[in-house]
Amino acid sequence: MALIERERSIIVAADVETLPDLKNLVQNTCFVEGVGGYKVGLALALTYGLPQVVSTIREITSLPIIYDHQKGGTDIPEMGGKFAAACKQAEVEAVILFPFGGAKTEVEWIKACREQGLTVLVGAHMTQPEFLASEGGFVADDAPERIFKIAAENGVRDFVVPGNKPEHVERYRTLLENLLGKGNFTLYAPGFITQGGEISETGRVAGEKWHAIVGSAIYNAPDPTEAAKKITFQILQGK
Repeated sequence: MALIERERSIIVAADVETLPDLKNLVQNTCFVEGVGGYKVGLALALTYGLPQVVSTIREITSLPIIYDHQKGGTDIPEMGGKFAAACKQAEVEAVILFPFGGAKTEVEWIKACREQGLTVLVGAHMTQPEFLASEGGFVADDAPERIFKIAAENGVRDFVVPGNKPEHVERYRTLLENLLGKGNFTLYAPGFITQGGEISETGRVAGEKWHAIVGSAIYNAPDPTEAAKKITFQILQGK
């Protein structure tokens, strides 16, 4: 079963500082057509505890909650089970992993999360500049493709790609189509608006099933509701 029923939506990245801020954000966006869920990160989780963060959202909406440990899936293989159990107890539906720690760690963390009934989203290419080795970064240029291939072989069907780098989105979509078949996976893309990504440009290369992850462009807007409506319109209309 798909994590999000819609083939396209906006995932609101709730990278706000306090629970009142979180409550206000959810109250002002959860009813907007095209908002498919919420992504919460480690700042809120470390400050308040993940169960309380989830509970705050659940008081308002039943939309899916994705936990992004920023960047989970990189520690030793044995920590995967502990991570997965904690996320399950907190009652999130899905987790994001960026498994840069090697194949063994990737496989074990995916396995542990899936055994807990969590939907696993795997990312491998981040949105910041100078990420790949050829750009001056530390990550081998072929590492993202290797990570995605291992994830696909281990049952993952949801993948995080850098929305502000459409040339890479197209490359990873093609890779996954070759591995899994067209329409058999879903892409999730952060990096829009404040990080320079254009939803329309990424939408042309991401395929039919993809979700834009948008944070500060919504929660820092003077009117988060109107901002969410404007952004969801772009992705729902494919413009």
